Amino acid sequence: MFELMIETDFSAAHQIRGYKGACERLHGHNWKIQVHVVAERLNEIDMVIDFHELKRLTEEVIAPLDHSFLNDIFPFTEKNPSSENIAKWIYDSLRKKINNDNIHLSAVTVWESDGASASYFESD
Repeated sequence: MFELMIETDFSAAHQIRGYKGACERLHGHNWKIQVHVVAERLNEIDMVIDFHELKRLTEEVIAPLDHSFLNDIFPFTEKNPSSENIAKWIYDSLRKKINNDNIHLSAVTVWESDGASASYFESD
């Protein structure tokens, strides 16, 4: 198996509804996103996927989040825009663009600070 990972980022504000503490108030993060894909074989030019293409697809998915108030973007109008839910939303959105008979999105990790992250992946 081969595994590739790219990183990108976006900036956005959010507030966690129902949270008792500072995170209930409006605040922002410079979110770092890590995307992992796996493949059993390489393509005709001996790559899983071009890193630039993987990053382009990821940035296409996260573009609506950049410089926004996440609570105003569906599904975060109904679910809290927690790191966990953001990771799952990116995973679900990106999986539709990436997965094929060889390449599979394996995990998305969302860092809201240098010391705090949440990952989403699906087990087989």
